[in-house]
Amino acid sequence: MLKPPIEPMEAEPVERIPEGSDWQYEPKWDGFRSLLFRHGDKIFLQSKGQQPLARYFPEITSAAKTINAKWWVLDGELVLPIGSSFSFDHLLQRIHPAASRVAKLAQETPAIYIAFDLLMTEKKESLLSAPLSERRKKLENFARNFGRSKTFFLSPITLSLGRAQTWLKKTGDNLDGVVCKRRDSEYTSGVSTAFQKVKNYRSVDCVVGGFRYSAAAPVVGSLLLGLYDESGKLNHVGFTSGIKSEDRVRLTRMLEKLVSPPGFDGNAPGSKSRWSKDRSRDWKPLRPELVVEVCYDHFTGGRFRHGTRILRWRPDKAPRQCRYSQLPKPTSELFKLFEKSD
Repeated sequence: MLKPPIEPMEAEPVERIPEGSDWQYEPKWDGFRSLLFRHGDKIFLQSKGQQPLARYFPEITSAAKTINAKWWVLDGELVLPIGSSFSFDHLLQRIHPAASRVAKLAQETPAIYIAFDLLMTEKKESLLSAPLSERRKKLENFARNFGRSKTFFLSPITLSLGRAQTWLKKTGDNLDGVVCKRRDSEYTSGVSTAFQKVKNYRSVDCVVGGFRYSAAAPVVGSLLLGLYDESGKLNHVGFTSGIKSEDRVRLTRMLEKLVSPPGFDGNAPGSKSRWSKDRSRDWKPLRPELVVEVCYDHFTGGRFRHGTRILRWRPDKAPRQCRYSQLPKPTSELFKLFEKSD
């Protein structure tokens, strides 16, 4: 019998989707990777880092107790539907120290669990050494226990390379990429070459609305990026620090000539947010004249999830052309699989 915690099997990042009949493809959901254990009346929800998550998602543990099967272990993703998309920002808000706050959010914006692997059967049989193709069949049979649940769902798969490539092209707010798994692979803890992930890196043109100096020298350390909303306000959406060392002195001189408040007349660095740091107020505003194309992997909660990478400067593009409309729309086709119905 499998007992928590278990170090999950993790994907190796690759540039291309692997080809061949020995591969299975799945959507890479934008949420919290988690393992869910049920041992009789006991439920344990575990994070990817092997930490307990149950206190933050009481609606998941309550729903787990309604499943007819009494013994099982699932591997899957916790996601939180908001409107017609999944919200990683709202998911982060659930990691809160106050139980009353967690309970309120669990009722107002309940999370769902998307299962993509079965590690232990109802007979307390471990499936870690079974090939993925066998585990998937058992998972599909087990998912019949979900019935009309509004909390538990089965993640789709495909054996078609073309289908997987379509999913990757449509990566948006609901998808973080594509996961590729060898169908003959056992479930092994840690990163495995039999488990690969491909992200669809995209580019967008942004206004440089400000910059920060490097902590090590009086040269630019990072550029603050902005996009215009429908009302014409320039909003801070992230940063990029991938500036070549040989370009920093020249770029600093150019930026210092453009210093002029406010830089951002919409949401600005230092505004109240979960990303705010003490240093976030220490920045120089610029006249909105410079446009840079950056590469990014994900945009959620009104900003780039991680830092971006500079692709090129765009002197040919007007700053006012840098709008939110450049960003991809949510992948509604797959999201509809998890819409709640009465």
